Amino acid sequence: MAVSTRQTTNGEAKPVLREASWGQIIWRRFRKHRLAVTGLIVITVLYALAIFAPWVAPYDPTDIAPDRRLEKPSSAHPMGLDEVGRDVLSRVIWGARISMTIGFVAAGISLVVGVFLGAVAGYYGGRVDNAIMRVVDVLMSIPTFLLIIAIVAVVGPSITNVMIVIGLTYWSSYARVVRGTVLSLRSIDFVEAARAAGNSSLRIILKHVLPNCFAPVIVMATLNVAGSILLETSLSFLGFGVQPPDPSWGNILTTGRQYMRHAPHIALFPGLAISITVLAFNLLGDGLRDALDPRLNV
Repeated sequence: MAVSTRQTTNGEAKPVLREASWGQIIWRRFRKHRLAVTGLIVITVLYALAIFAPWVAPYDPTDIAPDRRLEKPSSAHPMGLDEVGRDVLSRVIWGARISMTIGFVAAGISLVVGVFLGAVAGYYGGRVDNAIMRVVDVLMSIPTFLLIIAIVAVVGPSITNVMIVIGLTYWSSYARVVRGTVLSLRSIDFVEAARAAGNSSLRIILKHVLPNCFAPVIVMATLNVAGSILLETSLSFLGFGVQPPDPSWGNILTTGRQYMRHAPHIALFPGLAISITVLAFNLLGDGLRDALDPRLNV
C-alpha cells in the first residue's frame, strides 16, 4: 500500500491509502534481491557499452600495428594488444556489441516462436497439440549445440544466420511451459466467457491466456539470452559463428588460446566478459523468478 495526502475542507492534510500497482509490487520484491539488482546494473552497463561502442572504444578494432604485436597491458592499452597489434579493449567492446545483439535477437526469436506454438498447442489440443509436441520432442532429443553446428555448416556462418539458427532451434522449452499453462487455463470461467462473447480464438489467446504465462516466460527469456550468448561464443570459437575481422568474444578467444603462454591477456579479458555477462543474466533471472512468484508475500 502506498500513502498519499489529500487536503480536507478545513485545510488539513489527510493521509490516503493507495493500492500499489502490479509493477510497483514486482519492483519492491525485486530490489530486495541485491545480487539480482547488481546483475541488472551490470547488464545495463554492458548494453550501454555495446550500443555506444563506436564512441566508447578508444581505437578502431581492426587497426593493426604489427611492430607492437602481443604487447602487454599498459596505460595506453589497458587490455594489451593481440597477435597483429589490435587493441584488445576495443575488440572486447565491439565484441560485446555483436555477441549481446546476437544473444538478444536469438532469444527474442525463440520466445516468439515458442510462446506462439505452445499457446496454439495448449488451446486447440487434439491433432494440433500432438503435431507440435512431437516436433518439440524431436528437438529436445537432439543435442542443441550439435544441431546448430550442423545447420550453420549447411547455411554458412554469418551473424544473421547464427541469430536465426539459434532462435529457431531454442524454442522448445518455451513451448512446453506455455502449453502446460494454457492447458490449465483454457477451461477456466473467464476464457469460457470470452469464447461465449464471440471473441476469436486468436484474441482469446493473446488477450486472456498469454498474459497469465508472463511470469515463467520472462524468467526463461532472461536465462535464454545468457544461453544464446554462450552458444554464439562457442560457435565463433569453433569457427562456425562470427567471422574475422568482425570481433566476437568467441573468435577473440580462438586466436588468444594460441598465445596463452606468452600473451594470456588476449584470451583472459574476453573470457572474463563472457563469465561476467552470463553470471549477471543468471542473477537477474533468479531475482525475477522470486519477484514474479505470486506465493511470496508483498
